[in-house]
Parts: sequence; C-alpha cells; structure tokens
Amino acid sequence: MPVQSLGRVPPAPAPGPRPVSLFFRRAFVLGGAGALTVLAAHEMYLVLDVGGVTLLEYLVLCLFVVLFAWISFAFTNALVGLPSLLRRTAGQLGIAPAGALPSLTARTALLLPVYNEEPARVLAGLEATCESLDATGAGAHFDVFILSDTTDPDVWIAEEAGFLDLRARRGDPGQLFYRRRPRNTGRKAGNIAEWVTRFGGAYESFLILDADSVMTGACIVRLAAAMEANPTAGLIQTLPVIVGGRTLFARLQQFAGRLYGPLIAHGLASWSGPESNYWGHNAMIRTRAFAEGAGLPELKGPRPFGGHILSHDFIEAALMRRRGWGMHMVPWLEGSYEEGPPTLADLAVRDRRWCQGNLQHMAVLPARGLHPVSRLHLLTGIGSYLTAPLWLVMLLAGLATALQARFVPPDYFPSGFALFPSWPAQDPVRAVWVFVGTMAVLLLPKLFAFAALLASRAGRQRFGGGVRALFGMLAETLISGLLAPVTMFTQSAAVVSILAGRDGGWQPQRRDDDRIDAASILRFFLPHTVAGWLLGGAALSISLPLFLWMTPVVLGLALAIPLVMWTGAARASLPALFRTPEEQEPPEVLLRARQLRKANPAPAPSEAVAHLAVAPDLAAFHRAQLVDGERRPGDYAPDRLIAVAKIEDAPNLEAALGVLNPREKAAALGDFHALDLLLALASRKVEPLTRVAALESTGA
Repeated sequence: MPVQSLGRVPPAPAPGPRPVSLFFRRAFVLGGAGALTVLAAHEMYLVLDVGGVTLLEYLVLCLFVVLFAWISFAFTNALVGLPSLLRRTAGQLGIAPAGALPSLTARTALLLPVYNEEPARVLAGLEATCESLDATGAGAHFDVFILSDTTDPDVWIAEEAGFLDLRARRGDPGQLFYRRRPRNTGRKAGNIAEWVTRFGGAYESFLILDADSVMTGACIVRLAAAMEANPTAGLIQTLPVIVGGRTLFARLQQFAGRLYGPLIAHGLASWSGPESNYWGHNAMIRTRAFAEGAGLPELKGPRPFGGHILSHDFIEAALMRRRGWGMHMVPWLEGSYEEGPPTLADLAVRDRRWCQGNLQHMAVLPARGLHPVSRLHLLTGIGSYLTAPLWLVMLLAGLATALQARFVPPDYFPSGFALFPSWPAQDPVRAVWVFVGTMAVLLLPKLFAFAALLASRAGRQRFGGGVRALFGMLAETLISGLLAPVTMFTQSAAVVSILAGRDGGWQPQRRDDDRIDAASILRFFLPHTVAGWLLGGAALSISLPLFLWMTPVVLGLALAIPLVMWTGAARASLPALFRTPEEQEPPEVLLRARQLRKANPAPAPSEAVAHLAVAPDLAAFHRAQLVDGERRPGDYAPDRLIAVAKIEDAPNLEAALGVLNPREKAAALGDFHALDLLLALASRKVEPLTRVAALESTGA
C-alpha cells in the first residue's frame, strides 16, 4: 500500500466511455447554478446601486454572490436528482433494490474500527448485522474484524471481554477476529491501512462499518455481488439513514435526513456518476483499489494543516479515482443505518474535527491528476465550513451599512468633480424580491422532496401520512432556522481557531442521550448568547423594522443555551410530528440491535486489572493478543518504563493503580512483565465488591 504522491500523476487506464446524459446532467447542475448566481448578482447590484455603491455595500455584494452560488448549487443538485428519485430505479451497477439475492464467489471482510467506544453498544449493532447476514445464507463468504485503536485501558479490556462473549454466542471463531493496535498511528485511516497491509490480500473487498453502523444482510450481499460483477468499480457508497434518535435534536436530524436526504443523494449520484464521493463508512471497497491508490501522504507543515489527514474519506476516493477506479453511489439501496449526535453540543465536537479535516483539503486541491469532479467534491467539503464565517461577515457588513446610514452623516458632495450628488440608498422593493428569490432557492429543495413523498402512496404511509409529514417539515424548518445561527457562530469560531493554528485533536463521539452536562453547555454557548444580545441591541438602535427583520438570527443566538438544552433533552421528541419510516415500521435488524442492547446492557465501568484477575480465559486471550509485550533492547518508551517502576514500588494493587495515569496503565497492560506484576498484586487481595463487579461484567 504505497504512499501516494500529490505531485506526480500515477499510471492509470484510459477512462471508459461515459453516457452523453452524464455530460448534460453535469452541465445542468453547474451551468444552472452559475446562471442563477449571475441573475441574483445583477439584481443585488441594482438593489445597492441607487446612489452609488459604497465600499461596505461592495463587500455585501461579493459575499452575497459567493453564498448565493452555494445555495444555487444545492438547488440544481436537487433538481437533477428529482427524476431519479421519482423513478425509484436502480440506475447503475445492476444493483436491484429488491428481489432475489445474487450469489457470491469471493470472500469479503467486514471491518469495524473502534476508538474508546462503549463495547456493549457497538457489539450489539455488529451482532445484529452478522445475524442478518447469516439469514441470507451467504454468511460463510464474510469474515468480521474488530479493529481497535482504543487508548482507555478499562475500555480495552471490556472490548476483549465483549469480543469473547460475542464469539462464544456466534459459535464460529474462524470468522470473527479482534485486533488492537498498541499505537494508533494515522488514526482511523492508519487503522484501516494496517489491516489492508496485513490481511487484505485474502479478500476481494471489504465493507467499512462505523461504531454506530447497522446494515442488513441483503444490503451487504448486494454490495458484494455488485463489486464482483463490476471489475472497474473501486468503491460503492450507500446512503446511511439516521435512526435511533430520542432527543428532539436527534429526531430532527433523522427526520430531515430521511425526508430530504434521498433527494440530495440521488442528485449527487446522478451527476457524479463514477466520480462519486466516499463518506467513510457503510461502503464496500475493492481491496486492490484501496491498496494501490489510497495510501495517504502526511501533509507538510505543523498542525492543524499539516500531519495526518483527518477527513481521509474524500481524499481516499479522489486518489482511487485518479488510479482509474470507479467511485459509485447507490442511494436507492436500503438497509444502511447509522446514528446521529444526540445534542447540538455533541455535533459541535464532531464538527470541529471535520472542519479541521476539510480545511486540510486545501493542501490536497492542487494535487496533480485528480479528476475535476473529485476536486469539486473537495471544494464542497471546504465550502461547507467556510460559508459559515462568510455568512457571519455578510451579516455584520450589512449591519454596519445600516449603522453607517443611521449615525454617519452622508457626504452628498464628496471632494473632487461630480456631476450629481452621492445619495447612499438602496432599492427596498427590489430588495424584497431578491430576498423572496433567495428564500425560494434555499427552501424549494425541501418542497421537491415533499412532493416526491406525496407522489408515492407507500411513501406517504411510511411517514405516517402526508399531513403529518407536512407539519413535521414545517416544524423542522422553524426549529432548524432557530438553530442555524448557533451553528453558524460555532463553525465560524472553529474556522478562526483552525486558521489561528489550534489543533482540535480527536475526541471520541458521545452517542448516549441519557444526560446533559448543563455546565459545559453554559460555558460553550455563552459567547453565542452574548453575540445575540449585541446584534439585537445594534439592530434595535437603528430601527424597529431592522430588529424585526433580524429576529430569526437574534433569537437563535440570544436563546442558544435554552434551545440546546431543550432540543438535547431525552424524550423531548414531539413524536407525533417527526415520524420516519424506520419508526413507523422498524426493520428487523434494528429491532434485533435494540433487543441485544437490552439483553446485554453495558456494565458499570470495571477496573481492568481486577477484571483480568477474576477471568482467566480473558487474561489468557489478552496475553495472546499482545504483539509488543516484551521490551526489546533499545526500547525506552517512557510510559512503559515508568509504569514498571511505579508498579514495582507499590505495596499493593490499590497503590499501584493510584499512581498510574491512563497512558501508563495502558502501557502496563501491554507489557508482559508489568502485567504479571499487576496480576500478582491483584491475586494477593481483591476487594469483595471489586471481585463481584468484575464477575458480573463477565456474565459469571
């Protein structure tokens, strides 16, 4: 799996023939967005050019053009996807959305990368997926790999215990494997690459799952068969449907994703063709294509722009496409599911990492040999975060223009020769029409998706009826409109932070919705609240109509804290409004995953050493898994050496655990000598409650 050069074009076969319709679809999406932008720019210029255009007004005009181009692109993407969505046909690769399952000949691997996740929750989804795959009769063609990059020592041992339980229930140890890397070099991308170089040669393809992924066996079999039937296909990406939300915020996300997502995805698939994108999970990948084309380079320079590529999926797709492999999207194939963040605060944590990763793509854009559509995907990823600060700057520039008109006396006769006076003014009537047109371009894709829903009786029933879906769409638009300024401010702060050189790191995602940390929400969203009150005060000082005009933005920011608390509270979900097909008729695989979570609930966090001390089979498996358990000459890893010294000096287990930090404890659990010392201390005296907790966590 060679590291790919960004400055050299690798050899690749000549591209195959493309249907003429693909050229016209791309021309419609890009040309249509460009034409709409030119028209809007002309109208906005006429709004501002009543008595001459000031410097601030030019700034507003430029920002308006950029942002309108962004929403125009989304609009034409939705338009081109509407015929495909209405036909509800399989489009490409010969993948039928229903009917008899195809037969398989090649072996496929299912890869589940995990990083400090709750093991019971993750393994329940994996077990449900495997059971669904067995039900198809094709389970013998698949092996499953749990690829751990976990750094928390207690979670590490809980993962191993959960794996042993799962393997015992599955009854076939030859198809289920667990591996933990002692050093998570390259993060998730490095985790997958390490598997490819060690085990990938045995498998034609591999399916990437995320920690919250659940997929039906039928969906997986169809993906594997399509990979066998299309030798030039390098990647086939499904459309993961968000499920399982209980908070209002999570249910808003899954309702919007389920109603509008298919239209957006059909549009992307329609004009992207074999140059589609990769979203990092719930996708089938040809092992050879990934190995020869997706070796990620390390970007030059310091973090946050340099170092390992964080948002690796876009880059891997672009590099594989550069090698001639087809990247395909199949939004019509159902049976692919994931979960969403339970609160806006959790989304902000994930968004910070994605923001840094997408801004890193600016260093990859000039890479030689990339397909123009791949570059466009990278640009849209960058733009999805840069538009937030542009929106904020445009808002402030417009407010500054109003303040200038209100408090700065106009200079009707500036110095120098002028035939006519300079009248700083705008055309209010035309401004209203520009606003109406902008809102139409922004909101019509939602109406297109709703119209496609109404066109199918089965579709209406799956959402609980057209009337319920309509009211759900209206409520989602209203609540999302209030949350949009909060997201704008959060993403703007993230962009500024990244441009200032701050690395956000890689934090595990919180997936449970059982609690809200009110103190952290108060600290995080207090700047948003202050900004909202300042904007409202500035607008009100100019005029009441301006304040009313800015009410959606001002309210969203000023009420950020109660909004986040309200939408993030468990069961504040308005179940009558935001029904989705997966709630109306839950798929068997999701019901099974839910049942397994209840049958195998996550135990209370147990201390790793005590857990190993009372579970000899687990301790034996743990030792067998260590690939770096002995110190070799020249190995002076400080965490390992310090851990050994602290353990040797400790009079008992409690004292040893009290002086080890998490990194040192993980190093000790990965070292034969230190592990033996810890288990020896544990065997002398194990507190009764600790022993009982450890026994309960292993099911004894």
